Amino acid sequence: MNRRDLIRASAALGLSTVAGRVWAAPRADARLLVVFLRGAYDAANVVIPTGSEFYYHARPNLAVARPDPADPKAASALDVDWSLHPALRDTILPLYAKGQAAFVPFAGTDDLTRSHFETQDTIELGQTIGGSRDYNSGFMARLAAELTRVRPIAFTDQMPLIFRGGDAVPNINIAGVGKPGIDDRQAKLIAAMYRGTNLAGAVAEGFRVREQVYHAISDHADQADRGAVSPKGFELSARRIGRLMRETFNLGFVDVGGWDTHVNQGAGTGYLADRMGKLGRGLAGFVEEIGPSWPDTVVVVLSEFGRTFRENGNRGTDHGHGSAYWVLGGGVRGGRIAGPQVRMDEAHLSQNRDCPVLTDYRSLLGGVIQRLYGLDQTSLNRVFPGGHPADLALI
Repeated sequence: MNRRDLIRASAALGLSTVAGRVWAAPRADARLLVVFLRGAYDAANVVIPTGSEFYYHARPNLAVARPDPADPKAASALDVDWSLHPALRDTILPLYAKGQAAFVPFAGTDDLTRSHFETQDTIELGQTIGGSRDYNSGFMARLAAELTRVRPIAFTDQMPLIFRGGDAVPNINIAGVGKPGIDDRQAKLIAAMYRGTNLAGAVAEGFRVREQVYHAISDHADQADRGAVSPKGFELSARRIGRLMRETFNLGFVDVGGWDTHVNQGAGTGYLADRMGKLGRGLAGFVEEIGPSWPDTVVVVLSEFGRTFRENGNRGTDHGHGSAYWVLGGGVRGGRIAGPQVRMDEAHLSQNRDCPVLTDYRSLLGGVIQRLYGLDQTSLNRVFPGGHPADLALI
């Protein structure tokens, strides 16, 4: 079959071809949520290389026990080499078992500064490292510019770098939304101040979105609180995000802090386990709340970098390099560890301290975006200039 016949056959099957590859047809109602774990979570203690003897040698106090049904603090097997932290056993592991979650170890950037701020900026900008940075051009802003019928939102206290540039995007600190501090009369006075200026549209849209979000939350407050472990934090926020992305928005970003575990991070229990438990319950709540839209939704969980493979003298871990990204969704081809891998031993450490990066974050995200939205290479180059999408068949 020649290339022209392949294209015709693909069209008949509802597929599209990009650069000679056959891709699934883009979802008309696709939703994408990026969850950024600020502070660099210790991926090696979450997506755990339990098949590695070196892991247990390098972490005498922090290593999570190998899978053991009799031990609630033990990891849960994902395959023969990898396991999942026990704090995610009741939330993320069931998604993995249903083929709705995949993990990509050895993922990250080629930024070796190990600086939280520098590497967070690197990821949010999505630009080529080594050149001059345009801090008014985040990659999700560029993605929004390539899409039709896009309704973006940042669930953050301030406008994140990732959405800077392009059209105005509303940002709402979803965990702190309460009764609006400005009533209708004050809102009209403020709007009148900006009437006839370039900011008039943005001001009006800001008030409209805040009012909409406030009612979406307050009108369902009892439902959102029912069964929640805590009324605050990500566990509750994720349900609100799920409701808003089910009903109104389809391109979202949220960040969760508190992952810088230099001291006493714990193993099967402890500080990191507590954080992971809340994250997992929040994501499970998001899945429940988004409901029938879950098959057309993709959630990517990432962090600026991983942490040192060896534990430090304070029973914690320091700034590292390679991490593990999560890709969740009702239409995700999950239930597997995706991407290139190496044996997790001392010989394969990066600079004798970190997990190496084998899957560039722009390549991973580019491949997901290309499959999800059916973007051609020209459009994708505008989202990730100089990037090359990786076909990990995650969608």
